[in-house]
Amino acid sequence: MRIAVDAMGGDFAPLEIVRGALPAVNAKRGLEVVLVGREEEIRKVLEAEGVRELPAGLTIRHASEVIEICDDPATAFKTKKDSSITVGLNMVRNGEADAFVSAGSTGALLSAATLVVKRIRGIRRAAMAPVIPTAAGKAVLIDCGANAECSVEYLTQFAFLGSFYASQVLQIPSPRVGLLNIGAEPSKGDTLRRETYQVLKAQGEAGRLNFTGNIEAKEAVKGGCDVIVADGYSGNIMLKTIEGTASFLGREVKGLFMKNMGTKLAALLVKGGLRDFKARLDPDAIGGTPFLGISKPVIKAHGSSKASAIENAIYQAQAVAQSGIADAIAAHIDEMKVE
Repeated sequence: MRIAVDAMGGDFAPLEIVRGALPAVNAKRGLEVVLVGREEEIRKVLEAEGVRELPAGLTIRHASEVIEICDDPATAFKTKKDSSITVGLNMVRNGEADAFVSAGSTGALLSAATLVVKRIRGIRRAAMAPVIPTAAGKAVLIDCGANAECSVEYLTQFAFLGSFYASQVLQIPSPRVGLLNIGAEPSKGDTLRRETYQVLKAQGEAGRLNFTGNIEAKEAVKGGCDVIVADGYSGNIMLKTIEGTASFLGREVKGLFMKNMGTKLAALLVKGGLRDFKARLDPDAIGGTPFLGISKPVIKAHGSSKASAIENAIYQAQAVAQSGIADAIAAHIDEMKVE
């Protein structure tokens, strides 16, 4: 399987991108990785890392331009046709790669993926679907920022997209789908949430979704469902709150154990548990967020991704490509329509 990786996207490109790609091709997972970007810069990083010749499974596709954060995300991929994002997505569209990973501009990547690789026929909007930690393990949050304003049809499709991802990629049988709301009762929330509830309830009664009803954010974090359906506005707020809380807790726990000699000794006794706790809250362990609804796998890694996050994003791209999720979604499009 061949994964194209944007070597120029992200705060630490191309250094951390290259560092993430090297272990991925050496992990004996049957992967080929194509680093897309300015070849001279990529080779300089490889040489600095002690790599004089490209290892088996690693190649470079030259792209002379880079989409910068100041570029208009809606049009940058058109004006910079030789950018690493545009070239990488064209590789996926043309069958030269099975998936694309980028830590570059979210807006530019989404716009380009929609118009170059294209959405699955019948899908109204692609959605970002990060996997978040919960007390019960993990859950898919869809959408988390791609669509700030949504319709009932969008949210209904997000429920299906998230359910397919949870079942086929995360291997969760009959994933429980919850609609993010300010209360569990059907009457809670604004008009959008109330109308969406009725549609998802009908889908659940028809056996198409395992819809469990409305869910509050606190219950979702406790593990109350496997798929959290939200518009991009509220979903993004939830995601950023979780990330901020995780950072805060990690810092506070570390400070607690570093107070004095006694607490430092206590830290040694629970070192393994603390390490596991930190790992559960580490976004780098997942690596990236898929754009669900796009016809082929496109993974958005965080802009501040270091090597471990890029490596895991590559593995995530492989898992999505192998899952056949796009075919499963396409086969159920008629069930997602809202009359």
